[in-house]
This record gives sequence, structure tokens and C-alpha cells, in this order.
Amino acid sequence: MEVTRKYFLCSCTMVFNVAKFLKEWVIFHSKLGVERFFFYDNNSEDNVTAVLEDLKQYNVSRHFWPWVKSQEAGFSHCALRAEAECTWMVYADVDEFIYPTAAQKKVFGLWRPWQSNKMITVGQIFLGCRVFGPSGQQTHPVTGVTQGYTCRTRKLQRHKSIVLLGALDPSLLNVVHHFQLRPGYANASVPSSKGVINHYKYQAWDEFRGKFRRRVSAYVSDWKQKKNLDSNDRTPGLGTQEVEPVNWKHKFCEVNDTSLRDYVLREFSQRGRRGVRQMAWQ
Repeated sequence: MEVTRKYFLCSCTMVFNVAKFLKEWVIFHSKLGVERFFFYDNNSEDNVTAVLEDLKQYNVSRHFWPWVKSQEAGFSHCALRAEAECTWMVYADVDEFIYPTAAQKKVFGLWRPWQSNKMITVGQIFLGCRVFGPSGQQTHPVTGVTQGYTCRTRKLQRHKSIVLLGALDPSLLNVVHHFQLRPGYANASVPSSKGVINHYKYQAWDEFRGKFRRRVSAYVSDWKQKKNLDSNDRTPGLGTQEVEPVNWKHKFCEVNDTSLRDYVLREFSQRGRRGVRQMAWQ
């Protein structure tokens, strides 16, 4: 018998000095159906506490997680603490935005077709990532990443997961955003025509440099080390030095993609003084 949890959809992520991004990320995903947010703070030194206090109406909580390069352990811990109140959990970073490209307005619509299939029990849903580049930006866009970054690479990259917490293997074994499932449960992939994740991976250089300095996953090599140089986790052309590549602001731009930008502009902005549109997180 399926146990009814308090929340159908929750989200868990690990953060470090990303307070400026949280309002946009939380407000956006709340509208798509996320009812509870768990933020595992990996020794942030910015104003994350104050920002989350401003977002308390969205049911956010901060959990101190001091261990460096322990993202997988943090995600396992989050699954344990949330299992009693959450049915599904989104595991994504704060530079990743779930985008239902089909007509549905809620993330729920992404997996409803599998819910009715009695031949298979889906325990984990994969969404492919569209990777966005700096898009000409030299500083953090004041209107938010979804408005400022609009040019991406063509190829769909590795997926991120939405998991059924009750389907996870007791070991809670995971590799970054993907969990091992109990016997009897399977993975399912969402076609890009139905939904993707917009990954704003390569931002303005000053923002990206912070990511270069700190890798949180135990399964990903530090970019400063000369290891796994051909890994997809590395940035093409960046090398191992914290030096801005030539023409960085125009790199990784193969497809001009304003679809999420336009959706967000319609749903999250209003006209302020002098007719200028202002986003809900500004």
C-alpha cells in the first residue's frame, strides 16, 4: 500500500556562495510544483541565511554540511531525512532549471504517462540538459540567469534526476544526481520534446571562476589537477589554470535559445516604474 506523504514534490541541492541565485531558482521551481526545498550549505560565506529567510514562504530550509567533496553523501542524507514527508525529490543544482517544453505548466506532467503503465514501476526520471554559455555577458545579469543567458551548445548533455524516494536502494548509493534503485523499479527518460533542464553552466567569467575554484563532487576531478583531461565534466579549452580564455563571453554559443527566457518573462515579470519590466526576484 502506497503511503501518502505531506509533499508530492521536493527538491534537494548543495550550495556554496550562491545566495544571489537562490531567489530566482526557488520562485521559478515553486511555480512548477516544488513544495519543499532542502539546501545543504557547504560552508558558504555569503548571505545565504538572510536570503533563505526572505524565501521562507516557499518552505525552504538550510542544513549545514561542512564536508568538502561530499555531495553524494549529502544527497543520501537528504533522501533519508525527507523520505517521511516527500514522495518525489528533484536533485539539481541552482544553475539548472527544469523546463517543461510541452504544454503542461507543472513538473508533475513530465511523468504522468509512466504512472499509468502497470507493466513497469518507475523510480527515477532522467531529464537531458541543454548547456548554456556566457551569451555575451560579462557580469551576473541583474534580471537573472534565465533572462541573461540565451545561447547554448547544440548537443543534449548528461541527464539529471527526479527520484521516487521510496524506490531507492537501502544503500542510498548515488553518483552525483543518479541513485541506485530497489529491485522492481526502473529508470525512465523524458524526451526533450516534453521536458529538459536548462543548465546555465558557463556564465560570465567572474561567476564561472567560483565554480572552477571549488568542486563538490567526490566523483569529479578538480579542474586544477591534470587528471581525466578528456572528461565531459571539464570545460573545453579551459585547461587547468584559473585564467579567462580568449573570447570567453562568446564561447559555447551554437544555438540561440530564448524559449525559457520568454516563458519566464511572461510568468514572472510585471511592469514597474516607467514601464520597465521587473522580475519577481529583483
